[in-house]
Amino acid sequence: MAAMEIRSEWVKVPNADLQIDSYLAQPTAEGTYPGIIVLQEVFGVNAHIREVTEKIARQGYVAIAPALYQRTAGGGFETGYSDEDLELGRKYKNMTKASELLRDIQAAIDFLKGQKNVKSTGFGCIGFCFGGHVAYLAATLNDIQATASFYGAGLVSMTPGGGEPTIERTPEINGTVYAFFGTEDPLIALEEVDQVEAALQKHQVPHKVFRYQGASHGFCCDHRESYHGPAATDAWNHVFEELFPQLK
Repeated sequence: MAAMEIRSEWVKVPNADLQIDSYLAQPTAEGTYPGIIVLQEVFGVNAHIREVTEKIARQGYVAIAPALYQRTAGGGFETGYSDEDLELGRKYKNMTKASELLRDIQAAIDFLKGQKNVKSTGFGCIGFCFGGHVAYLAATLNDIQATASFYGAGLVSMTPGGGEPTIERTPEINGTVYAFFGTEDPLIALEEVDQVEAALQKHQVPHKVFRYQGASHGFCCDHRESYHGPAATDAWNHVFEELFPQLK
């Protein structure tokens, strides 16, 4: 479809006594659209994540990227991609907890439900890097019916804040999951990708798992040296042509 005109802004998403800084992008044309939650890399809701949020809105969705580090880093956290930036981002990632992340994502969903131009049922989520792991968690929420998880590390070995690995929550997933990995990712062994696919199959979760030859971690981020154009283009085609249209 042709790209739609959009508008974007920063908003506050209330969650009890927490106000979550969130980047909201939506079509300007009247109508009702499915809602999509965009889940950040360790680098915060930075320029790349804002661009992703806008990219999704141009395809006819209302997209929102909540700051997953609101509790630990405060509002406005974003970094670049240097080693120092990565270390700082990981510091805050390691302070997150799965239960809090899920509450914050649910708050973002509830915020979208309160918008007149958002369909009240059938939400999607998409996440990259740390957000790819969190997207798999978010797939367990009742409202999430379509999940795109990009190179989420640690799914088979841990969960934010500790406890059994996130993969153990696969039976709780309600909708469809698309998972995207690079075969040259130094953070995710190919055996782990196989385990994720096996868990989705075992628990009969509708899914597709994509393995991109020659792609590394972060292959979908055109702000990083690891960007892999052919893999990113193919992955976005699957998201926009197959996965998210299920919500319309």
